[in-house]
This record gives sequence, C-alpha cells and structure tokens, in this order.
Amino acid sequence: MTSTSIGKTALLSLLATGCTLGLTGCTTPTPYQPLERGSATTGGYSDQRIEQDRYRVSFVGNSMTTRETVEAYLLYRAAELTVARGYDWFEMADRNTERRSRTYVDQPFGPGAWGYWGPSWRYYGRGFGWRSWEPFWGDPFWDRSIDVRTVDRYEATAEILLRKGSKPANARAFDAREVLTNLRNQVVQPR
Repeated sequence: MTSTSIGKTALLSLLATGCTLGLTGCTTPTPYQPLERGSATTGGYSDQRIEQDRYRVSFVGNSMTTRETVEAYLLYRAAELTVARGYDWFEMADRNTERRSRTYVDQPFGPGAWGYWGPSWRYYGRGFGWRSWEPFWGDPFWDRSIDVRTVDRYEATAEILLRKGSKPANARAFDAREVLTNLRNQVVQPR
C-alpha cells in the first residue's frame, strides 16, 4: 500500500467514527429537564398552576424514552414542585399517559432502472412483514428493499393537589420527600 492510500483509509475511518459519534448523541433518551421549544434535546417537564394548591404537571419523552421513565419523571417533578412550594405531600387528582405512534416507510436509496418510477408490488410475508417486489431486480420472494418501522413517544400528564401535614392512607397520595429519595437514582440530569 502506498502512503496516499493509507492516508485516505485513515481519513475515511476517522470520518466514519466522527459521524457515528455525532449520530449517537442524537439517539439518547430525554434527560430530566424543563421542556423548552427549539431545544437541542426533545422533551422535558412542564407545569402550570391551576389554583393555589393545584397544578397540572407533564413530562414529554422522545422516541428513545420508555414509558416507565416518562412516568417516573412525572412523579419526580410532582414531588419536586410540592417541596419547592412548601408542601409535604401531593395527591394525583387525574393522571394519564398518552402514546403517540408514527410509522415510517424507508425506501431503498437511489433511483431504479426507470428513475423513481417502475412496476412494483407489495406483499405481506407471515413472520417477515411487508415486502416489495420489482420484476427486474431483487429476489422475488425475500426482497428486503423496504423498511417499515413504528416509533413510539410517550407523554404523561397529571393534575396534582399539594397538601401539608401527614400523608393519608390513600393510593393517590404520595409523600414528596420519599418520592424524591426513591427516584433520585433513576433521574438522569442533562449534561
């Protein structure tokens, strides 16, 4: 090998590594952070005061954030808000977790023999999902030239009532300081 080809190989591998690291940063779950429109990281928490001791709290996750994480962050924010306002416990008056699903169909890269138009048929293979078949290229039965994927995003919302004193024996009541202590290790702060 010549020094020119070694240099090109090194440059290409460095470029590939840089692209991989750059894309990896885009595929991380939403950290525990305030929801800011136009932020580099999608999602976060928000809260709105409804009455003196009643708030609407929500947490929105990105496509990499699990439902369990979104719900834990909602509880953590409710507890954090309760303590910050000088209360001891909170009650969930209403709680909902919504799943938003989008299905994407990725076509193969580049034009076919007739540009971006040509005869093609779609079929469903049991255990294999949707496939497409073109008569002039590809395997007629096991073609993998189309990728269909579904992406889920979760948003949890709750109305909470802030209270002082000792927490009652109620399944909807949460001791704010205990919630903060128990969930602290699960909460990932932004870097």
